[in-house]
Amino acid sequence: MKIENPGKIRNFAVAGHNGSGKTTLCDLMLFKAGAVERLGSVDTGTSVSDFTPDEQEKRSSIYSAYLNCSWEGNHFFFTDTPGYGEFVGEVISAFRSCGFAAIVLDGDAGIEIGTTRAWRYAKEFKIPKLVVVNRLDRTQTDFFRVLDQLQEAYGKTVCVPMTLPVGKEENLSRVVSVLTTPESEIPDDLKDMVAKYKEQLLDTVAESNEELMERYLGGESLTEEEISKGLHNAIFAGDLVPVFATSAAKDIGVSEMMNGLTYLMPNPLERIRPAADGTVVEPKEDGDAAAFVFKSALDSFIGQMAYFRVLTGTIKSNQDIFNLNTQNKEHLGQLVLLNGKNQIPVDQVCPGCICGIAKLKGTKTGDTLGESLTNNHAMSRQLYPNPVISYAIRAVRSGDEDKIVQGIQKLAECDPTIKLQRCDETHETLLQGMGEQHLMNAVRNLKAIAKVEVQLDPPKIPYRETINARGEAAYRHKKQSGGHGQFAEVHLRIEPAEEFEFVNAVVGGSIPKNYIPAVEKGVLEAMARGPLAGCVVEKMRVTVFDGKHHDVDSSEMAFKIATRRAFKDAMSKAKPVLMEPVMHVKITVPEAYTGDITGNLNHKRGRILGMGSEDGLCVLDTEIPRAEILRYATELRSMTQGKGSHEVEFARYENVPANVQAEIIAKFAAENQDDDE
Repeated sequence: MKIENPGKIRNFAVAGHNGSGKTTLCDLMLFKAGAVERLGSVDTGTSVSDFTPDEQEKRSSIYSAYLNCSWEGNHFFFTDTPGYGEFVGEVISAFRSCGFAAIVLDGDAGIEIGTTRAWRYAKEFKIPKLVVVNRLDRTQTDFFRVLDQLQEAYGKTVCVPMTLPVGKEENLSRVVSVLTTPESEIPDDLKDMVAKYKEQLLDTVAESNEELMERYLGGESLTEEEISKGLHNAIFAGDLVPVFATSAAKDIGVSEMMNGLTYLMPNPLERIRPAADGTVVEPKEDGDAAAFVFKSALDSFIGQMAYFRVLTGTIKSNQDIFNLNTQNKEHLGQLVLLNGKNQIPVDQVCPGCICGIAKLKGTKTGDTLGESLTNNHAMSRQLYPNPVISYAIRAVRSGDEDKIVQGIQKLAECDPTIKLQRCDETHETLLQGMGEQHLMNAVRNLKAIAKVEVQLDPPKIPYRETINARGEAAYRHKKQSGGHGQFAEVHLRIEPAEEFEFVNAVVGGSIPKNYIPAVEKGVLEAMARGPLAGCVVEKMRVTVFDGKHHDVDSSEMAFKIATRRAFKDAMSKAKPVLMEPVMHVKITVPEAYTGDITGNLNHKRGRILGMGSEDGLCVLDTEIPRAEILRYATELRSMTQGKGSHEVEFARYENVPANVQAEIIAKFAAENQDDDE
């Protein structure tokens, strides 16, 4: 089998909010195209797309599924992406590989957070998009209400319907094409609307070309080819987003949508991308072939499977090729096309094809493969959002720590939104991700591949300590136990500063110069575990200005001990305070939930910096102490019924309120009451 005509390929991601019917739509497209013999179903666990046990149990997509089929002489490569925001890494990888996006909306819920997320990624990746308003056979659905939402959020002249539903809810019977359905077949209540949108589409076509504009204004009719090309150009430029009405459950409007993909949307030869070095990569059917590895997955039978999109040229099975990132040679075995878990061997593929290949030795997600080290250019790696939730992870059985690290490294290769980080301040290993479900899924996979049991605990907060005033203290360390004794006296002054600074102001040799480094070491050791709550101390200037020594009994150790005690005493006089990490949190929710969100923020010591609107949703710009949002991903999902999302990044450290500080210090004292200098 060969696929060798990129002009007949359509490569797209099917994206949108959870529950909009994306998977049902994808299963139906495969069945209508004859790619599968039986129509898959999410409810019965027979979906081609949701084929893993976890997905079948949840009846919801967790991973992206890569699918393909032939339709009307064209070949579709499409990706069914998860709707849950926690699995956003899968969505980003799919968008990196596609040529355009099919954004699916529920005919009742309309614009949701998954809609805006998909729209934003299409904009970031600079790819065209179309909208599918699905599930119109259900109660309380209204295509025209959703269309109004789209036009309000993205533009009345941008979102224009290509098909309109005939009937509503359970009475939905068919769709009419705005451009091609004969007037005699259009119901009377839709004729004015069809005429309105047809004129709008033809205006868009005419505006794409001066000659067409003159003919159109002169009353001439445009040919189907001219209309198709004009709409295509407007979509490619981002000036038009076609909207289709469908019910995947009743197979209404789906054929019209699939036909629209073929004559409206771009083929892979039109997708021009810059390489990491700025070189423009223009797809060609011939020349040195190149492909981008956008995703990896662990297969229980064959090990790691790499998924790549052909960028240019022809790639063949059993071919030697270079990894342009490592400069090493790789051997490609049997290429396969994918329909969920089903693999179809293929001899060669052209630009736009999505393929799988097993057992690449040194190729990872984000690498570029190419036939030539000089003519091909590596593409830039993909960036992924910061984690929004962390848990401290530890092995249940002693000795399994290395297995955990190696297992999570394998998982992170397949899902870059999973991270493992060591926090030196709290001495914890943190498993980080995009939500609680995301991390629980990662832990299940970790147990399967690494055969380890792990314990997850809420992470400790890396508080820090500093001072608000000046403090001085002196401490004499004197100890005699036979033979040489220990003697050192140190006088310290500490004061607030933007950064740590150690100053030697000793005069007259009261502390010999060779002991000054020991004093500085003693300061640094004391600052590693502050007196309030055992946290790192920062933002101060420490000056040693006097002291005493003994010619025989003084030593570096004695001066370090004296320094640590002097530092602790000086801290107690300098109005010490705890500081906590404060996070900048961008919260996106439907407007109906803003009251609940703002009320909840007040309980979390959060501050609202600003409020705005983005794609029909409310956006709150906030700052919240990290200690208050350890499980915010779960809380937000509960408060908004899964319709909210948030992004988190570190902002700064600031002082902890006195009442909270007292609780933290009391807890630390109780846990460390037996500790002694």
